[in-house]
Amino acid sequence: MPSTEPERSQSTGDERPPDVHCEACQSALRSGSEQTVSFLLLDQLTIPVLACDDHLREFTSVCGLTTEGSADLLEHRPAGGICCPGCRNARYDPSHPLIPVQEGAVVVTACPTHQSAIVERFRTGLRTHEQLTASLGTPPSALR
Repeated sequence: MPSTEPERSQSTGDERPPDVHCEACQSALRSGSEQTVSFLLLDQLTIPVLACDDHLREFTSVCGLTTEGSADLLEHRPAGGICCPGCRNARYDPSHPLIPVQEGAVVVTACPTHQSAIVERFRTGLRTHEQLTASLGTPPSALR
């Protein structure tokens, strides 16, 4: 079973992040600009995230399995802003953990507390997805 542990990127900006085989994710991670940042709205959290659109949607879907509400992805800064000052001021840098999603990766550009919370929500969502698909007798997912 592939690891869901976040990986620390050692990229200098010119290199490809490790284990990211999606060209669109690599491009988003290399640019790291404000224009490529999306926002995950999950329960009371508003978290900046960075990856390609497809892998962000997959990540959001898996995180959404951990809430009774909905998980939404915004391509623009949320109207209410970001409540957490640490998340509001966090900027992408290569030391942020990579969260593997299929052949791509998502980077959560948030404060360490909220990074940990979202990583745990994603792991819980993966376990939930595996349990749901196992009970249906479908083959294991390629989400990781």
